[in-house]
Amino acid sequence: QVQVAESGGGSVQAGGSLSLSCTASGHISWSYSMGWFRQAPGKEREFVAGISWDDNSMEYVDSVKGRFTISRDGARNTVRLQMNSLTPEDTAVYFCVVGATADVTKVSYTYAYWGQGTQVTVSS
Repeated sequence: QVQVAESGGGSVQAGGSLSLSCTASGHISWSYSMGWFRQAPGKEREFVAGISWDDNSMEYVDSVKGRFTISRDGARNTVRLQMNSLTPEDTAVYFCVVGATADVTKVSYTYAYWGQGTQVTVSS
C-alpha cells in the first residue's frame, strides 16, 4: 500500500517563507512525477507545482512562479516545495501527489496517489 505523507505546513506572516516536504512510501512500480495541489476555502483545487521523474521538467501555476521552488531528492520518493514571499492568497490546504506517469501534468486525475494535506495559513 502506498502512503503519501506531507509535513511542514503552518502559519506565517505575509512576506515570510515555509517549506513543505512529502515522502511517498510503499511499492510504486513505475517512474512517477510528484507535485503539489492546493485548495483554499470556497475554491476549487488547483495545481501548484510539479516535477518529472528525471527532474528535467518542472511546472508551476503562474501565481507562484518566481516565489515557489519544487525539488526532489536522489531517492526519487521525496519532494519539497520551498515557498517564499508568501501572500494571504497562498492560504490553503496543500496536497502532495504522486503521478501515474513520469511526466508532469497539471490535471488532477493524472495523479495516482494523494496525501491528506497540510494547512498553510498566511496572515496579512
